[in-house]
Amino acid sequence: MVPVIALVGRPNVGKSTLFNRLTRSRD
Repeated sequence: MVPVIALVGRPNVGKSTLFNRLTRSRD
């Protein structure tokens, strides 16, 4: 999950995509 945090630091666009991926993965 460490790499994810680093990615989240990127622009909002990347954050949105990452969030969607995280939520889906958690599901």
